[in-house]
Amino acid sequence: MIHHLKQGRSGEMKATDAGKVRETVSSILEDVEARGDAAVRDFSNKFDNWSPESFRLSNDEIAACVRALSPGQRADIEFAQAQVRNFAQVQRESLQDVEVETLPGVVLGHKNMPVASVACYVPGGKFPLIASAHMGVVTAKVAGVPRILAASPPVQGKPHPAVVAAMHLGGADEIYTFGGVQAIAAMALGTETIDPVAMVVGPGNAFVAEAKRQLFGRIGIDLIAGPSETLVIADDSVDAELCATDLLGQAEHGFNTPAILLTNSRKLAEETMQEIERLLKVLPTAGTAGVSWRDYGEVIVCDTIDEMVQEADRIASEHVQVMTRDPDYFLRNMRNYGALFLGARTNVAYGDKVIGTNHTLPTGKAARYTGGLWVGKFIKTCTYQRVLTDEASALVGAYCSRLCAMEGMIAHGEQANVRVRRYGHRDVPYGGAAQ
Repeated sequence: MIHHLKQGRSGEMKATDAGKVRETVSSILEDVEARGDAAVRDFSNKFDNWSPESFRLSNDEIAACVRALSPGQRADIEFAQAQVRNFAQVQRESLQDVEVETLPGVVLGHKNMPVASVACYVPGGKFPLIASAHMGVVTAKVAGVPRILAASPPVQGKPHPAVVAAMHLGGADEIYTFGGVQAIAAMALGTETIDPVAMVVGPGNAFVAEAKRQLFGRIGIDLIAGPSETLVIADDSVDAELCATDLLGQAEHGFNTPAILLTNSRKLAEETMQEIERLLKVLPTAGTAGVSWRDYGEVIVCDTIDEMVQEADRIASEHVQVMTRDPDYFLRNMRNYGALFLGARTNVAYGDKVIGTNHTLPTGKAARYTGGLWVGKFIKTCTYQRVLTDEASALVGAYCSRLCAMEGMIAHGEQANVRVRRYGHRDVPYGGAAQ
């Protein structure tokens, strides 16, 4: 049986929140599309108190940000980017072009090609997420994207040096200091000074995620990466300190971060809740993490391991930290997750910052149908076909003609018939291949 010792906000309350976000985002998108740069500047002033002469940073401004880093800071960024680049390169090499002769004289294939342009968004609200620059820019670079934009909001009234440096070192071609819906709109729709891109990627708050959702179709997106989520799956092989630390480690992202403990030990569940209350008294970011835990935190106790798998797949969390005697059991049996962190030696922060896997992951139960950002998201797999012989064209054409006739698509059928007459039988009448 599954017991909920603590529950978060109701589905009805969450739906009300989402409705307000949709209306706000729709209004901003319409204004940016209508007024371009002027609207972007107005919203930047309103939300970030930021109105520079140009939102795009010059080469000198970028160089100044890079110089502002200490040698150690630069080395740390370069180490993290090397891990992301190395894994992305392995993933890229797994994507192979193919060509196969499926019938005598019929050749089918596909090519893997990068999209022409991408905007990589780097959040900067409560925290300048330096690592998001690695995840977007470096991965797009490995994919071979020819034009890479990167954007992040100002922090304390200026570009954040480490974020800008990470964008530059990762390989961004254009770097902008602006944020929020107006930044997504400017890069996706274009303005007088910004050429639009084919695709926008990167995490963000609920407003950024909704902007991407509303723009999808006009542009490509990676996924709807909204407020961070974490699920800790634990048994009594670990203690409350590890569980509480890993829950609050993600809860500090914002005021609406779901942090859920799923366990088969009621004792561990109760001790973890007590440990969370203790940590919130000393954690510098408790003002944020405490609100998320109060409003979105959950504690679920199951009787069996199979119930834990069932609940974990129902939750479909962005991050899933597994600290059990047999974490590989969850690797073998779980189906819905953004990323798994297996065993107590690893944790979500490793994935967020440095270990090499991508931290832009599905939220809001999107893990039921998609994985996270990876090099393949920047790749278009496009098919082609080639018919080499008259006999092959006539053979396929005869089947095509009859199938078109079943559907009543006469003009489609004649595309086949003309080739059957030309390359095969000469007595095929208009409207169908000979039987």
